[in-house]
Amino acid sequence: MTITSRRKAAMFATAGAVALGLAACGGGGDAEGGGTDGGDTGGSSGEALTLEQLQEEGTITVGFAGEAPYSFEDGGELTGATVALHERIWNELGIENVEGVQAEFGQLIQGLNAGRFDVIAAGMSILPERCEQAIFSDPEFMYTTALMVPEGNPEGLTDMQSIVDSGVQVAALTGAIEATYATDLGISAMEVGNPQDGLDAVVNGRADVFALTGISLNWMADNNPDAPIEVTESFVANIDGVDQVGAGGTVFRPSDTDLRDAYNEQLAGIVGDEASYLEVVGDFGFTAEERPTGEITTEQFCAGDIG
Repeated sequence: MTITSRRKAAMFATAGAVALGLAACGGGGDAEGGGTDGGDTGGSSGEALTLEQLQEEGTITVGFAGEAPYSFEDGGELTGATVALHERIWNELGIENVEGVQAEFGQLIQGLNAGRFDVIAAGMSILPERCEQAIFSDPEFMYTTALMVPEGNPEGLTDMQSIVDSGVQVAALTGAIEATYATDLGISAMEVGNPQDGLDAVVNGRADVFALTGISLNWMADNNPDAPIEVTESFVANIDGVDQVGAGGTVFRPSDTDLRDAYNEQLAGIVGDEASYLEVVGDFGFTAEERPTGEITTEQFCAGDIG
């Protein structure tokens, strides 16, 4: 199946970004606006979006944030590991086309609830505060964090604790879990709208370190070989003595439980088999270490019972 990108819708989503308000990791608030550009099928009004509707239309619209290697544009085509999962799963469910609407990461959940797209395909971390605003699929990826630093790592940074009281300027993606880690540790972070802005901040000296998932930072480093940066070894962040085990999943509106369940049924067949999982996401740098094993559930992540 060809993955297409709705340029006009993406431009709309970007131009309307300010109106979307609170970041996805925030504590709540009603989604503002009822824009229908990008595939509003009625879910924003509280009416459940059904698999039968999508099958009849033949298209599902996903919100993405342009974070490689999860979901991003390459040569005008929507691609990435989460997109590959959606391509496989929605095809198996009888939906031929997957189209994308781009928004800043921190605005995706409000864009979803405002009806700008049908689901979020961005590898979003499953967090209790997000579970108050939307519902998540079963885990699709397990996460670790890493740090992008200037070449040579002049400050000797290794993890989030090494940043505390170091005096360095930290950059973090708006709405991403690393921004929350910084806040919890009392670190003042400069938030950036997309990963490229974080890389540029380190290269240009506006930030001494950019914190993000190890998969994303290593992908950026591999695809920017001339940039004078390096990426630390990945680590599991520790906050108040608790390891912050993380996982990401697809995000649905609260009313779309049946659609979520249908997605989960197909997802289980992929995630449950290592060979199948790597067949779908391996080309994007994901390994068996990122495959969820089923030991930790979305319900546990939503309840904050991890750690």
